[in-house]
Amino acid sequence: MSSRPRTRSSDASGPDTQADLGKTIQRLRKAYNLSLGELSEQSGVAKSIISQIERNETNPTLSTVMRLSRALDTTVDEVLRGEQQSLFIEHQTKSGIPMLESQDGKCKLAIVGPLSLVDSFQWYDFHAQEKGVLESSPHPQGTVEHLYVVTGKLEVTTGGETKLALAGEALRYRADVPHKIVNVGTSAAHAVMVLALKQFGTQA
Repeated sequence: MSSRPRTRSSDASGPDTQADLGKTIQRLRKAYNLSLGELSEQSGVAKSIISQIERNETNPTLSTVMRLSRALDTTVDEVLRGEQQSLFIEHQTKSGIPMLESQDGKCKLAIVGPLSLVDSFQWYDFHAQEKGVLESSPHPQGTVEHLYVVTGKLEVTTGGETKLALAGEALRYRADVPHKIVNVGTSAAHAVMVLALKQFGTQA
């Protein structure tokens, strides 16, 4: 992307880009809780010029945009990209959500957490049919599993200890030892499961 702001004499998209620039400067200034005067002091850009930029009354030079960007702790590219930048990072459609299945075929886990973070953070949507069993080998040392039961009745065994969790309850337990989840209810169960590996979980 070019780092040169559009001028008033550019094509029809110029005014829109300029308006986005003003909105972006104002949004960032307010996010940092800065007054026009404070931003002026930090950037070296006259208060009146900043006001005109925010009101879309002037087309600033690249030098001005650079000074404002530094004062707002961002980059020229981000400022020029303006309000057109989407705040959504990723959209996985249903067909793009990876699914895991237990050995007995009665438990399914949708991997809903970002795959880029699986070494430190894993998030699953867990469904188990009646008598479904999910057995897991030990995860890396220090891993903690967080289980919230949405519906049903789940029994969790980790190491040699067993606890029961009902709908609306949560369990947090060591997952660096063999562990399993069993649906001991008389209907299907649904839970949300988060694994916090060593970096996010217990400290050594």
